[in-house]
Amino acid sequence: MNKINLGIIGYGQIGKKLISVLLKKKSELKRKMGVDVNIDSICDIDLAKLQKAGLKGINLCRDAKEIIKNKDIDVVIELIGGIHPAKDFILSALKNKKHVITANKALLSQSLAEICKVANENNVNMYFEASVAGGIPIIKSLREGLVANDIQEIFAIINGTCNFILSEMAWDNSDFKKALEKARKEGYAEADPSLDIDGWDSAHKLAILSSLVYSMDVKLKDIYVEGIHNIDPLDIKYSQEFGYSLKLLAIAKKAKGKLRLSVHPALLPKEYLLSQVRGSFNAIYIKGDLVGKMIFYGRGAGPHPTSSAIISDLINLVVDLKRDVNFKKIELKPSGEKLSVQDFQDVSCRYYLRIMALDQPGALSTISGILGSHKISIASVIQKERHQEKAVPIVMLTHHALEKDMQKAVREIHQLSFVKKKPDLIRIQT
Repeated sequence: MNKINLGIIGYGQIGKKLISVLLKKKSELKRKMGVDVNIDSICDIDLAKLQKAGLKGINLCRDAKEIIKNKDIDVVIELIGGIHPAKDFILSALKNKKHVITANKALLSQSLAEICKVANENNVNMYFEASVAGGIPIIKSLREGLVANDIQEIFAIINGTCNFILSEMAWDNSDFKKALEKARKEGYAEADPSLDIDGWDSAHKLAILSSLVYSMDVKLKDIYVEGIHNIDPLDIKYSQEFGYSLKLLAIAKKAKGKLRLSVHPALLPKEYLLSQVRGSFNAIYIKGDLVGKMIFYGRGAGPHPTSSAIISDLINLVVDLKRDVNFKKIELKPSGEKLSVQDFQDVSCRYYLRIMALDQPGALSTISGILGSHKISIASVIQKERHQEKAVPIVMLTHHALEKDMQKAVREIHQLSFVKKKPDLIRIQT
């Protein structure tokens, strides 16, 4: 094999950067791979934009079928994102015996098992390193480097927008709105950031990671998801006094035949490496039975890291083809076949609880009594300023308790006449 022909679908920011890098580093890639990487065709719905780009010697089209049905093209790179028509393009490419590379986390979180099944049936490869954590080679590490390990835990900061916002709130004393505005200005947040701040972007990526690690067809409905839009600067301030940092964590944790899958704000001890991850960076902590604890750290999004991951997939494909490894099967079984997903209400952890209450005699003992009645014991408590007329914060850390018991207690505390708003509850991850 002397040459590999690419068909690229999508000419947005990532597509532009990828094409630029492939053209600029064409000689270097050939030297490293031993194969000439040739961009045969590029497809975008805005054909005029393509024609103005000055891409000489490359076929330009607006119909993806021209790429998918082109017998000279070996690899289709899908970069349009979303579910449809991206899914149709990928499935059609696989059925036409094309290897596929994609960065489409939303689609893979929904249809990874189906897409891999079609790839397996057609003896072609499916690569998606860029779908999780940008330039961090986490997919390859899990599929190959750590394949001998029983992965017991994954704790991941895999949304740069949320990590940037929480970092700004922690280090610059910004409120959520101000931090979000800065994230938009710096290019880390979309005009509509709901997918990020509501936790769903992290959930998409967690579904992909946990599907691979546990050979399960993990769906979004299997993941408990809670975003950061309700985080108050007070909670960051008080958690710091207790020695914690606040992060949006994606968690996969295996124990006793059950798999906990969740995305939510969590407090981490400041000495943990994940606590030190600031700005838009991503980090993934993994605990395996053979390697022990590992952490992967780097840029998690953007055209540069994504292009790096896509080219990494391309090199892996060439290596596989040169070794006559025709295809690598990914077979995912329905959840419950090997592991069953744990009901989040049965999760046990420690909690941070902030209650805004009028400073009345017996208030603290009443709250403590409610917690005790739900089998929740208090580890630490602080009561801030004392003003009889105003609500003041009562901040508590609990010992381990079940999520369902904690939720019942919070609902009951919220009904007390001296409690002025719903208590703020954050889980502690240790």
